[in-house]
Amino acid sequence: MDLDLLHSFVSVVDAGGFTRAGERVHRTQSTVSQQIRKLETALGCELFVREGRQVRLTEDGERLLGYARRMLALSTEIREVVSGNQGVEIVRVGVPDDFAVQRLTALVGAFSAKHPAVRVSMRCELSAVLARNLARGELDVALYKREPGSGDSLAAWPEQLQWLCGREWPADPLPDPVPLVAFPQGCMYRNRAIHALESAGRRWRIAYESPNLGGLQAALEGGLGIALLERRCMTPGMRECGELLPRPAPSELALGLNPTASGTARLLALQIREFCESVIGAAAFVPALAIARPTPAVADAGGA
Repeated sequence: MDLDLLHSFVSVVDAGGFTRAGERVHRTQSTVSQQIRKLETALGCELFVREGRQVRLTEDGERLLGYARRMLALSTEIREVVSGNQGVEIVRVGVPDDFAVQRLTALVGAFSAKHPAVRVSMRCELSAVLARNLARGELDVALYKREPGSGDSLAAWPEQLQWLCGREWPADPLPDPVPLVAFPQGCMYRNRAIHALESAGRRWRIAYESPNLGGLQAALEGGLGIALLERRCMTPGMRECGELLPRPAPSELALGLNPTASGTARLLALQIREFCESVIGAAAFVPALAIARPTPAVADAGGA
């Protein structure tokens, strides 16, 4: 990919139009337009819907935006590291949306404030994406859900998966098909829920889908369906409803550290581990050396 074209693309998005984007990158409006057309030709799709002087992203454009920002940030990081003129140390952290994200973000923010020479880059994503990013070296520290005992980690904790619904949800009978409230495709909880229902011979449908925990909680409280979530996600407007539902397979929360991560990244990872222990409970802590294979205690702890 031509980074210059990606830079113009991101500038158009951030500026809200071609003219203002040209001012940012010190080019004429027509030059920026030509660069965007060149990028669209290279990708074989339209990136913007033009509405007079206003533009908005197409679905393809939205998909490209995240990658473009990451590529430009990585390009800057490469120049700083290779040239030896790196002004700050970069620590890249990945977290899921459904684990105390506000308090966890506050912890990372406090860490960043205490280490002004460190630039912390935080990413909130599905666990499957975070695990891939960590394996590819795109993250230094990652907190993510996974199969119990699947690989090395700095720490791991068994999860308590529960079927949850709104307070007013009828206890019996279950609708057919079962309406599911779920994170998007790729989420472990979603896969666990679908597998459990299909194994029990129950039909299902996606009644509400959101990448954010807050959206799922609102849907459950509003009575749109049921969801398989970690017990900590339950609000006062929700209740457990696993009496008539199959027991799901277990899962665990893992804290991963890139083997090449710096000492600063390791320090932050240790603080995140302490935070997780305070939220989950030290009794549920599984040392890294003890998770080569799932124990019966871990497997039992993951049921609804």
